[in-house]
Amino acid sequence: MTKPAPRPKTRIQRRNTGAILEAALEVFSAQGFRGATLDQIAEVAGLSKPNLLYYFASKEAIHLEVLTGLMDTWLAPLRALDAAGDPMEEILGYVRRKLEMSRDLPRESRLFANEILQGAPRMQPALAGDLKALVDEKAAVIRGWAEAGRIAPVDPHHLVFSIWALTQHYADFDVQVRAVLGEGHDPFAEAEPYLETLFRKLLAV
Repeated sequence: MTKPAPRPKTRIQRRNTGAILEAALEVFSAQGFRGATLDQIAEVAGLSKPNLLYYFASKEAIHLEVLTGLMDTWLAPLRALDAAGDPMEEILGYVRRKLEMSRDLPRESRLFANEILQGAPRMQPALAGDLKALVDEKAAVIRGWAEAGRIAPVDPHHLVFSIWALTQHYADFDVQVRAVLGEGHDPFAEAEPYLETLFRKLLAV
């Protein structure tokens, strides 16, 4: 017997689910998974705890839902790297997209970093699955460009790691960056030309 399709969510259900996930992002990125509580998430969402539990059975379920949505967002800039494009511009475009993501989605970056620092207990399958497969695919593209003499020889996986480190730092360590630079500085605007120069020199033939 075919299982009936689930009923579509009502407007109120969609609104409340969205409010819970937005609140969870705020709380988890600030407190980490262990420090966050259902009471905190419910308060930020403007819902009672019993109402929140109507939509999600546990803190773990909410956290997993937020991380699942985040993974799609996180992979999008790397997916956009085009094997048919100009190698230098494709790689620099990826650097810019990652820096923009750190500027525009700092909570998401910190949430991702917190999960990794805890050993990725809820994201390990995604890291070993979708993330690894995509990085391996794009690493093969970068390796092909290097072997064809279109960019300088470079270890493609460590190039990707370097891009992650040099862009996500501005979100994950925002307070430190701004404290060191002092007032009157825009870290992201200043970082972009520096990173472009750095990677152009690294990759130039």
